[in-house]
Amino acid sequence: MAISKRALITGALTLTIANVITRLIGFAYRIFMAGAIGPEGMGMYQLIMLIYSLAWAISCSGITTTLSRLVAAEQAKGEYGNMRRLLRQSLLITSGIAALLTVVLFFSAELIAVSILNDGRLTLSLRILSAAIVFMAAGSCIRGYFLGLQKAAIPAASQVIEQLARMTIILMLAGTFIPRGLEYASAAAVIGIAAGEALSFAYVYVAYRRYRRGMPKKVPLMTQNQALFAIMAMATPLTLNRISSSFLSTVENVLIPQRLQLWGYSAEEAMAVFGKITGMAMPLIFFPSAILTALSISLVPSISEAVAMGQFRRVNSTISKSIVFTSIIAFGAGLIFVVFPYEIGNIVYNQDLGMFLLVLGLMCPFWYLNITLSGVLNGLGEQVFIFRNSLLASLINIAFTFFLVPIYGVWAFLVGWLAGLIIITVFDIVRIRKVTDVAPQMMRWFAKPALAATAAGLVINFLHNRYFANLGEMLGVVFSLALLMGLYAVFIVLLGTITIKDIREMMSFRK
Repeated sequence: MAISKRALITGALTLTIANVITRLIGFAYRIFMAGAIGPEGMGMYQLIMLIYSLAWAISCSGITTTLSRLVAAEQAKGEYGNMRRLLRQSLLITSGIAALLTVVLFFSAELIAVSILNDGRLTLSLRILSAAIVFMAAGSCIRGYFLGLQKAAIPAASQVIEQLARMTIILMLAGTFIPRGLEYASAAAVIGIAAGEALSFAYVYVAYRRYRRGMPKKVPLMTQNQALFAIMAMATPLTLNRISSSFLSTVENVLIPQRLQLWGYSAEEAMAVFGKITGMAMPLIFFPSAILTALSISLVPSISEAVAMGQFRRVNSTISKSIVFTSIIAFGAGLIFVVFPYEIGNIVYNQDLGMFLLVLGLMCPFWYLNITLSGVLNGLGEQVFIFRNSLLASLINIAFTFFLVPIYGVWAFLVGWLAGLIIITVFDIVRIRKVTDVAPQMMRWFAKPALAATAAGLVINFLHNRYFANLGEMLGVVFSLALLMGLYAVFIVLLGTITIKDIREMMSFRK
């Protein structure tokens, strides 16, 4: 049975709700942590998360996406036996790799902390983190299986469970660990990560056992070797892409505080700046992208199945509407941070993040578009292209960080980031145009959302400074933001970026 537009929208909506809930919990967590350990502590925490992301990339990133695509294709053919075999083979691969990473990380923790991360205080946190890797890999694999079935509620619930566990653990341990210094504060946060991954895995595993009982009993047509080949043929380039991206991102982020010291910062000041950008400003910037992350995940099996069935008109329609929808969200999100950068930093973290939020807000359209475009390209089977594109962007970022940050400071890093984003966005669109019949609609995709955002921003900036600022920072900003989003939505409709018919189709869930 083909994946309908209703299934795509329902899956994306379910994941969106879960993403919003988990990000709200994550924000509460980060606000608490920022107040307790400050920017320097947040910088340390971000370095730990880089290692965590690298472990995820190596152990399960490519296989999870691959399993989602393969399961969607097998379900369309009714081959339930093949689906079970694909999942088991995937679990064997991911769990084996994760177990090896656990051993390596535990015994190499001090070497990594001192020689790579340049901070020996992270040794304890890395050892604790090693306990989370197997649960993370196996749980991610099963979540990919359910996403392939378009049963997004189970992965969504597991995300909420994971975040709640993290928050609960840090609240329980904060009084004991945080007063002992940043080393133990980071360790408490990582204990929360490990507990969250273990509980999330337990939930999805039990859910799979229950679901399996109701599946038709069919003998798999695939042999174990055929299943292994199908997984590895698709997962290898995707995994290499994720590993390269994650490794280069780790190199880039480890370099930032080190190169900032050459510009003139002390070690503590450099770590604090790094913490402000990556641990405070970036989570704010990416919060509105929750719906796009969910859409990107849901696009992979939907486009993959449509291509396999030769439904190219459906592919083109899905791609075009996804880009329009993404641009509307992207320019709207960027608008918020460009108009109120200083106020948002003060309200959320009681920190001066104004210039960082302003510059990062200008990058929002490119970041958000890349989330959706990556989902489209994954669905089209363009993993090798994604790998090359991501590699190019990372090399640009590293070059700016290594050569120019010691001369121009943190702004060189931000400019390099923007340059890489623009280049890969252009390349993504050109590639999609080449492998599909989608005609670029530059006015509808980009120009109209940009014009709507600019007009709404100018009007609300004037009204806020003239009338609403006197209401107090919190109330004035909240009131102005509500008007800003309302006015932006009106301009979007008036300019024809999205029509009433498009809205009705989305709300009706018609196939």
